Parts: sequence; structure tokens; C-alpha cells
Amino acid sequence: MTHPICVTCGVQYAEPRPDCPVCEDERQYVGWDGQRWTTLAELRAAGHRGRVEPEGPGIVGVGAEPATAIGQRALLVRAPGGNVLWDMISYIDDDLVREVRALGGVSAVAISHPHFYGSMIEWARAFDAPVHIHAADRRWVARPDDAVVFWDGDTREIADGLTLINAGVHFAGGQVLHWRDGEDGRGALLSGDILQVVSDRDWVGFMYSYPNLIPERPRTVRRALRLLEPYPFARVYGAWWRRIVQTDGKEAVRRSAARYLDFALDDGPPGHGAPGRTL
Repeated sequence: MTHPICVTCGVQYAEPRPDCPVCEDERQYVGWDGQRWTTLAELRAAGHRGRVEPEGPGIVGVGAEPATAIGQRALLVRAPGGNVLWDMISYIDDDLVREVRALGGVSAVAISHPHFYGSMIEWARAFDAPVHIHAADRRWVARPDDAVVFWDGDTREIADGLTLINAGVHFAGGQVLHWRDGEDGRGALLSGDILQVVSDRDWVGFMYSYPNLIPERPRTVRRALRLLEPYPFARVYGAWWRRIVQTDGKEAVRRSAARYLDFALDDGPPGHGAPGRTL
């Protein structure tokens, strides 16, 4: 109830401090009114409540209303071997915990990158669930706890048919979650904003910083594509409500990367991508 939460990024810290390192990094920003803090008790008193709604077959969105911080929602993957909570929010209360328990609870948590760490320890303790984070992002964990499980390498299966992939976009430890059995066996990719589903929802974006408009390195995008290649997926679930590539998700990622690299590596006249560039 009293652990400080950064108002801008929504990350909960172990102890009070004057600064938020997550926001002071060049991929984020300090709020225009300066560094501000809140707590779960203050969010509840201000009228925030949980929001639980279906987002796709076997996938339920978990968020807050009104939204906090960046406004993302988490996703509960209702898998036969145990539910996985993908990504995280700042808000939690007893009513929200009860709603999620009624859906089967949470067996494991996995989070795409530090901007979405939110109140992960509160959620981990509420459900006695481990939190899977790539070791490359270890230094960004703002509230260290034994619930956090760090992993190394390119991929890690955390449950039957649920695999974390270290795409490395946005953050070195940036990870996405592939659900083999999602979409009636055609596969689903839960991407957070590692591969951000953009406004027209037929494409995804690749950025080192979204708020500060710093593009990702082409070599990082290529590596992410190589790691994703073995995994089929019909849909891509982004980080915000209804930000979903509904059909042919793998092709959407491929063509999005091709378009991105056309512009990132363009050596033609201004305003024109380099058509047909090989990935």
C-alpha cells in the first residue's frame, strides 16, 4: 500500500527516492511537472479500479480504469497447464485479485521490458507466482524480490507451449511471449511494445524509444526476425486495449520489418524507401 510508484512510468519501487531511473533513461522521460510519486493506497482513494475484459480466444485483458502511467494493460493467457500473466500494470486491489482468481489465477508472470514492471511484486505475492525477466534487464528491477526469476539466452519455455523470446528490441532484455496453442493452434504472439502494434493494426513498429522517437538499430531488428522465424502466429497482441493484429500476424511482422529497414537503410532521395531490400 505504501511502496512508492512513479506517476509517469508506473513502476513501483522498494523505498522512497528522489528520482526514477527508469524515467531518467533516454528511452523514457521525466514528467513535465517533475518527478511525482503515488502509492496503491492513493490510487485506490482516487477511484481507480480493475478492468477485466476478453481480448481474444483464451486471452483476457487486465488493466485499470482510469488507466495509470503509460496506460498499458496486461494479458492473462488461459492455458491448460496454468495461466500466465503477460506484462504488468501498476494497479491491484482485492476485487481485481478475486476476478483473476475466478479465471483460474496466475501460475507465472512474464514482462516484456522495464517500462511495464509496474507493481509486479504485488501481483507475484498475491498469486504466489514467479516473475520471469531476462537477465539483460536485471539492473532495472526497482523492487528486488525472490519472486523474480532471471533467465539467459535467446528462448525459454516457461510452461507447455509458452515460450519467451529475447527479441532484444527496445531493451537488451526485451522479450515477447509465443503461445503455440493460441488461435486454435495457429499460434499467438504477445509483443508488448517490443514489437509495437501501431494504430492501423496491420503493422508493428520497432523503436529504441517510442516517446523520444529514437529508432531501433537495424541489426537488432534482423536478430529479432531470425529468432521469431521458427514460431508461427496468426495474431499479434500489443500492449494496449484492442491493439491487435487480427490476421496473418507473422506476415505483418515480416512486412513491417521490411518497411522499417527500407527507410532505416535508405540511400535514395529524401522521402523514399529503398524498395525490395533483402532482410
